[in-house]
Amino acid sequence: MIVTLINALSVVLGTIIGLLVKKSLPSSFKTIVMTSAGLVTVVLGVGMAQSAPSTLAVLFSLIMGGFIGFWLKIEERIESFGNRFQKEGEEGSFGLAFLNSSVLFCSGAMSVVGSINAGTTGDGSLILIKSVMDGFMAIVFAATYGKGVLLSALSVLVYQGIFVLGGSFLAPLLGERGINDIASTGGYLLLMIGLSLLGIKKVKTANFLPALVLAPVFGYLFSALG
Repeated sequence: MIVTLINALSVVLGTIIGLLVKKSLPSSFKTIVMTSAGLVTVVLGVGMAQSAPSTLAVLFSLIMGGFIGFWLKIEERIESFGNRFQKEGEEGSFGLAFLNSSVLFCSGAMSVVGSINAGTTGDGSLILIKSVMDGFMAIVFAATYGKGVLLSALSVLVYQGIFVLGGSFLAPLLGERGINDIASTGGYLLLMIGLSLLGIKKVKTANFLPALVLAPVFGYLFSALG
C-alpha cells in the first residue's frame, strides 16, 4: 500500500502546484492551458483505446454502461456531491474536476497491472512511474479545473488499494484480456473528457463509468462466442 500512498501524495502535490500556477496565470492563458490539457487527454485516450481485444465488446460496454449511468444519474450525483465543497461564486466545478481527474488517474492499465504487481510480488515500480506521470497531469488539470482535482487522490488511494490488497484474487479473475478491456474502455472515457476540454462536445462522462465494470464481462462473452 506504500506505493499507492505515494501515488496519491503525488496527485496532492501536483494539485497544489497547479493551483499556485492557476492563480498567477492571466485569464487569456487559461484557454491555452485548457486546450493543451484537452489535446494531451485525447492522445492518451486514443493510445489506451487501441488496446481493445474486441471493439464490439467495448461498444456494448459503453452503450449498456451509459444506459445504467443515465438511469442512475451518476454525473448529476457526483457534481451535486462535489459542489458541496465549492464556495459561492468560485470559478469552475468542483464535482467536474474531481470526476475527470479521477477517470484520468484510475482508468489506465497501469493502475490495474501496477497495483496487482505490487500486491502479489511486492514490485511497485510501475506505480512509482505512474506517480510521476500523475503528478505532472495533476498540475495541468488543477490549473485547468481547480481544487476539485485534490479529491481525486482519494479515488487513487481507494481504487488502486483494492487491487493491491486483492491482487492475488483479481489477477487470475481478470486475466490479461480483462485488464486490456478495462484500459481500452477507460481510453474512450478519456476521449470524452478531451473533447469536453477542447469545447468540441460536452459529454456526461460519469454516466459511462459502469462501462468499466461491464468491459471485462462483455470481453469474455464475445471471446467465448467466437
